[in-house]
Amino acid sequence: MSKILIRGAKVLGGEPQDVLIDGATIAEVGTGLSAEGAQVVEAAGKVLLPGLVDLHTHLREPGREDSETVLTGTRAAASGGYTAVFAMANTFPVADTAGVVEQVYRLGREHGYCDVQPIGAVTVGLEGKKLAELGAMHESAAGVTVFSDDGKCVDDAVIMRRALEYVKAFGGVVAQHAQEPRLTEGAQMNEGVVSAELGLGGWPAVAEESIIARDVLLAEHVGSRVHICHLSTAGSVEIVRWAKSRGIDVTAEVTPHHLLLTDELVRSYNPVYKVNPPLRTERDVMALREALADGTIDIVATDHAPHPHEDKDCEWAAAAMGMVGLETALSVVQETMVDTGLLTWAGVAERMSFKPAEIGQAQGHGRPVSAGEPANLTLVDTEYRGSVDPAGFASRSRNTPYEGRELPGRVTHTWLRGKATLVDGKLT
Repeated sequence: MSKILIRGAKVLGGEPQDVLIDGATIAEVGTGLSAEGAQVVEAAGKVLLPGLVDLHTHLREPGREDSETVLTGTRAAASGGYTAVFAMANTFPVADTAGVVEQVYRLGREHGYCDVQPIGAVTVGLEGKKLAELGAMHESAAGVTVFSDDGKCVDDAVIMRRALEYVKAFGGVVAQHAQEPRLTEGAQMNEGVVSAELGLGGWPAVAEESIIARDVLLAEHVGSRVHICHLSTAGSVEIVRWAKSRGIDVTAEVTPHHLLLTDELVRSYNPVYKVNPPLRTERDVMALREALADGTIDIVATDHAPHPHEDKDCEWAAAAMGMVGLETALSVVQETMVDTGLLTWAGVAERMSFKPAEIGQAQGHGRPVSAGEPANLTLVDTEYRGSVDPAGFASRSRNTPYEGRELPGRVTHTWLRGKATLVDGKLT
């Protein structure tokens, strides 16, 4: 395999350094490096990060290939600087058996744009009634460690307790979609002033917060790990903060769109802003940013949710919930967290690479940019500013809330174990 010399990059936003890749490994990090015959990438002024890891991606395959496939989704991931993604279980058939998770895992290996780690369903068919084959999925070739019924809440407390007890045996984690179903029947957007003015069914914050409160107490009782998906309210932040102060083993994620967008956008009735959980208030957005900065929220996860055009180009009530996010996530985090001074680039690496890899036990990912480590890397032009054009997305879907919006930063290169998947902003 060839050698690659990345010259003059600001590693994790620090002082410029050279990084030499030899095969699949980082061979040397320093200044004034040279290597005969190496391909040179001039990176002056750019930031070099470890390859990003997304703990919450919907790849839709098998069953909804009209929305996304493992190939198109991993190409979108590479475009956004990701070297590993965790694929949610709400496929058709549901990823609730060893056979389905192995299928998704092998598709990721075949396509090679990033590593794909399947997430197994907690319950059979996501129906919330009977535990799925958690042990078999863990023992399969896919080696599943994260389980979630995302898209639906594990609302039965007994089932949730059993799941937490089961995964504890092999160090797994249950990732909860916190949504009390009875409190969100007919809900269309965040419950508040805007929903009242628009006459749309309200989605109260307590529907999320009550499940989180229950589940952190269950995790404490069982002595197991629980992860909170797409946390979206100021109240949820306080519950997680309290749980961590008690020593409960809880982690939480926030999406880029919940760091930037508010329910005021729903006044347009544009279904591109319809998402689960819904866009919240400015107060919630500010609380989420502060919580991500102080570590109460551990990671950023995209909740990349592709849909075909017809599922979004319709009236609000009939539209599907969800937004694509892999190709814009880092730019949104730069705007909301770095450019505001809330996070350094080292902090971004912690929340978008190191910590998600740790939570999901993604081997070889979320590693330091240092000699001897796997060459999973992403190079970012942080000075770039440009308007989002979904026509250029690698994803099969175009349901982005940022179309035409100017965002900072652009991933120029991504390397997966030393192999370039993105060069000068173009997929290889």
